[in-house]
Amino acid sequence: MAERASLSSMLAKSQSNLPGKTMKDSRQEVHLPLGSEPQLREKYLTFHNTVRFGRILEDLDSLAVLISYSHTYNPALKRSPLSIVTALVDKIDMRQHIIYPDCDIKFTGHVSWVGKTSIEAKMHMSQFMNGAYAPILDATFVMVARDPQNKRAAFVNPLIPEGPEEEKLLQEGEANKVRRVELSTASLLKVAPTDEERKIVHSLFLNTLDTNTVSFRSRLLPPNSVWMEDAKLKGLEICHPQERNIFNRIFGGFLMRKAYELGWANACSYAGRRPTLVAVDDILFQKPVEIGSLLLLSSQVCYTQDQYIQVRVHSEVFDPLTRQHSTTNIFHYTFASDADVPNIVPKTYGESMLYLDGKRHLNQTVHP
Repeated sequence: MAERASLSSMLAKSQSNLPGKTMKDSRQEVHLPLGSEPQLREKYLTFHNTVRFGRILEDLDSLAVLISYSHTYNPALKRSPLSIVTALVDKIDMRQHIIYPDCDIKFTGHVSWVGKTSIEAKMHMSQFMNGAYAPILDATFVMVARDPQNKRAAFVNPLIPEGPEEEKLLQEGEANKVRRVELSTASLLKVAPTDEERKIVHSLFLNTLDTNTVSFRSRLLPPNSVWMEDAKLKGLEICHPQERNIFNRIFGGFLMRKAYELGWANACSYAGRRPTLVAVDDILFQKPVEIGSLLLLSSQVCYTQDQYIQVRVHSEVFDPLTRQHSTTNIFHYTFASDADVPNIVPKTYGESMLYLDGKRHLNQTVHP
């Protein structure tokens, strides 16, 4: 880290001091030869002979970093003075639910929008089947540039679109930024639910009242339902140096893999069968995770509708010496079962807010 601190003098003083880059400057194509290199397959294989999606999340995170460094590349410098870190996973949409472990995979991607210090990277994953590559997923990550010690923001090269198609991508990136700001300001942690949402919460409450006692304290679980407090699954990770990045902190892809696997296990337990992933969205990286931390992961089924299961995973670090808890990430996953699942029912006001938040996320995914 002391060596990286010496790179600070290479940082641009403003974005106007940096040359503009095009989308093709950052374009990358990476191959994962699962079909042609069987020894690699073991790392990606599940017990049910499919590909571990958590490993794919790690690869997407690494590719987004590579794309960002390609956009900011300066051939005059031996090393980049920038620290590129993942700010959030905006969206991952699955176009194919099965990823085969014995077919080659191709990742492609490029920068699609930039702010002054942030970069949006769009990536696509396809798999070689029946003589051609078929699309598997589309992903959008937002990365941020920081100084060499990862202490403050740093400027990135402006993006120059070439042609109407790239102009459209740039406009979509700007619209994504506006949407993220709107969603943040409308968060249930900041503002009250809408009138319609308040009616939903009250209806849920009335449906759980015991008609014999008509008491606020006496609650009954409706048929084919599960109390939200009974749909949790927790995990613990000790953060060893093996999972560190170049900034001596825990690699974001590792956190995504662990959170996904816990969320999937919870959805599987809830549905009573193996669910498929529909989408990943709104993963916010609030603070880095230090080596040696105790990482506490808590997954919660927060909303269900027909065959869909919305799972929220909360990640926090716990310092056993100070006994302080600090939130590091929040993950949102949409899964689907091959049959309708029980209804999830909140009991407290806080659980009701999680329920409404899950409903919002599912609606954005299933009914955008």
